[in-house]
Amino acid sequence: MTVLDETASSGGEPTDSRGRVAELHEIRAEALRGPSEKATEAQHAKGKLTARERIELLLDPDSFNEVEQLRRHRATGFGLEAKKPYTDGVITGWGTVEGRTVFVYAHDFRIFGGAL
Repeated sequence: MTVLDETASSGGEPTDSRGRVAELHEIRAEALRGPSEKATEAQHAKGKLTARERIELLLDPDSFNEVEQLRRHRATGFGLEAKKPYTDGVITGWGTVEGRTVFVYAHDFRIFGGAL
């Protein structure tokens, strides 16, 4: 029986499914956290909620299904190539309100000031 090396020869990254799934979980956690704790604190200091917090309040508990959570822009002008946050500043998906399916989106003002 041949045992495959669990790291890629080009940098030690995991090539097995467990490694890829762990990497995906880490990326999704980063997307959920948002740009920074400082940006979240600044939003809260203004008496405002983040986009995810607003959606959570609107929808029935545990009903939100996000679309394109890992989306990133491909712009290169104005120094944007160095700033590629997940969701691109717009949280989009569907869930339920009092049991009825609704589609929602919210601009995340912590990312590019909420601009598209």
